[in-house]
Amino acid sequence: MQINSHDGWCSEVNHCPSPHHNERPAGEVASLLVIHNISLPPGRFGGGHVQAFFQGHLDSAVHPYFAEIAALKVSAHFLIERDGTITQFVSCLKRAWHAGRSQYGGRPECNDYSIGIELEGTDDLPFTPAQYDSLQALTKALQYAYPDISRYRITGHEFIAPGRKTDPGVGFDWQRYFHSLNKASVLPGSERQS
Repeated sequence: MQINSHDGWCSEVNHCPSPHHNERPAGEVASLLVIHNISLPPGRFGGGHVQAFFQGHLDSAVHPYFAEIAALKVSAHFLIERDGTITQFVSCLKRAWHAGRSQYGGRPECNDYSIGIELEGTDDLPFTPAQYDSLQALTKALQYAYPDISRYRITGHEFIAPGRKTDPGVGFDWQRYFHSLNKASVLPGSERQS
């Protein structure tokens, strides 16, 4: 798994381009990784509704909750489903619309300088082993492509928008995630694309 330095798209994952993105500020490079969770409708998994939402095609007639959110323009760079499948919606070179009003280390507008990964899930349900495996692999690929995303530049939505957001929540095992990153190394033969 590698991030192409020319176009910001990741190999070995599904691509499902979203129109909900724009340019990062001039000269800005990804330097923060934000972990989220999402399920549509809340607490239900599968069905392709997250993909439709990020593409602006969510059918408001399918579920009452969808009528409330269908008009929103939201995206993340990546989604990791319960079975570990990874889908990319926005190039890592672009500004996805995942963090909203937010700040990290005193710096506002996290969308400007972050990459957002959505895990299919809820705040209080455990995430799956397959999701942790995929998240580890994706994180290592992102860190290789964007070295400013160190262990100390990985956070949750709840920490950059406290009081407004609660994800990824208590169901996310930060210790497990960071331990897996410490054990992992760049795969042999992996080369930075130029």
